[in-house]
Amino acid sequence: MPNEKEVTIYDIARQLNISAATVSRGLQDHPAINKATRKKIQDLAQQLGYRSNTFASNLRKKNTRTIGVIVPRLSSYFMSNVLAGMEHVASAEGYNLIISQSLETLKKEIANADTMFNSRVDGLLVSLSGETKNVDHFEPFIRKKIPIIFFDRIHEHEQCMGIMIDNYRSAYEATKHLLEQGYKHILHICGNTNSRVYSERLRGYKQALLDHKIAIDPKYILLSNLSEEAGIEAAEYILKIKKRPDAVFAANDACAVYCMKTLKQSGLRIPEDIGFVGFNNDPVSKVAEPNLTSVNYPGFAMGETAATQLINHLAGLSGLTATNIIILRSELVIRGSSLKKNVKN
Repeated sequence: MPNEKEVTIYDIARQLNISAATVSRGLQDHPAINKATRKKIQDLAQQLGYRSNTFASNLRKKNTRTIGVIVPRLSSYFMSNVLAGMEHVASAEGYNLIISQSLETLKKEIANADTMFNSRVDGLLVSLSGETKNVDHFEPFIRKKIPIIFFDRIHEHEQCMGIMIDNYRSAYEATKHLLEQGYKHILHICGNTNSRVYSERLRGYKQALLDHKIAIDPKYILLSNLSEEAGIEAAEYILKIKKRPDAVFAANDACAVYCMKTLKQSGLRIPEDIGFVGFNNDPVSKVAEPNLTSVNYPGFAMGETAATQLINHLAGLSGLTATNIIILRSELVIRGSSLKKNVKN
């Protein structure tokens, strides 16, 4: 069945026996058109199923009032908070978001970038995939002076802004907390170290150990995809190795909680036998038993900041440069999973 013809302002004008210019103004509620005529135009437009071609209109104005967003995955609590922050700002400023996910692959990220470019977005907000090592696929935007802001997983580029937390410092403080609680053999469940986020968390973990005169043991560093299944596998690994760790610092909360749960099922006590710290402060950290100590990652604030900076730039109020990297504050939220000194054995 062929598609029905799109209703235009000329169809409305013909039926009402008025000019297309009058219809156009009536649809925009222009005061030059009397109230009764405006109502007739708007009623008929609704009856016929007329849709305003906002995209074409905005192109004539040299903008589309749309912002492209590319994220690794939409399913995480952290990323949903980031997107909520972006939407909060964008909606208030009259912008729409076009959101896509790379599914952690470079190929999909390149395809997403191409789609955004062809959709003529006014600017782009990007958190890079785990496979991304360079950002050549964003060069068409840079050549056209379409602004890009990298957030969370950033790439330092002389013409792009970055927004992040200090992952090194956050991981250092998390590991230091475990050491101060008396844990000595701390295993780190790490994400893909191609990503600066996870390489910095690994670096912070290592430095905290070195500063406390504890040698880095390679068998206490597990590279994983940080999924729930990875948490279960990490627990199984912990139960098998000869010198069992007495604490775990995981680079996200879901992985930490499933590792905790599996170890508890095997008879280990938390925090008496093994302590835990996660990352992101997801809701799951507050329902785990005991509650999970975690690094609070301000997702909503990151989304708000990214959208605000981009829209301010589009309005000519600020510039985007490599030196303009914004570091948002994060903090360790201490709960029962790591408080060994408060527990009587």
